[in-house]
Amino acid sequence: MSAVEIEKPKSVWVSDITYVGTRTNLLYLALITDAYSKKIVGYDVSDSLSVEGSLRALDMAVKSRLYKAEPLIHHSDRGLQYCSNDYQKLLRDNGIKPSMTEKYDPYESAIAERINGILKQEFDIAKKYKRPEFKERTH
Repeated sequence: MSAVEIEKPKSVWVSDITYVGTRTNLLYLALITDAYSKKIVGYDVSDSLSVEGSLRALDMAVKSRLYKAEPLIHHSDRGLQYCSNDYQKLLRDNGIKPSMTEKYDPYESAIAERINGILKQEFDIAKKYKRPEFKERTH
């Protein structure tokens, strides 16, 4: 991803999953962030690392996308959620080009990792988040 220069908003999304809550109330936050503006365009909180939470976050991002004809790259690590057939199909069905890290180096997903850090360190979401009511993903 470092070879791509991001020159405008809504051209590259970065995705990651981080934990929130406490050991007794552990939850997972799936985020999709616009790499240029750093705006979170999709998110989901769930009680597992299954692909469903990531799909709901991507679904939200896709629904908020205004310029569907413009090229868009989706960058993530090589987590099972992002490699899943369902996730890749949702990208493909919406004309979004997938990009993944080559190694398991957090610097290859630095923007996504930084957003996680800001949410945890500056907003302290890891301790404040309460278990939500979970909904099924809709298309």
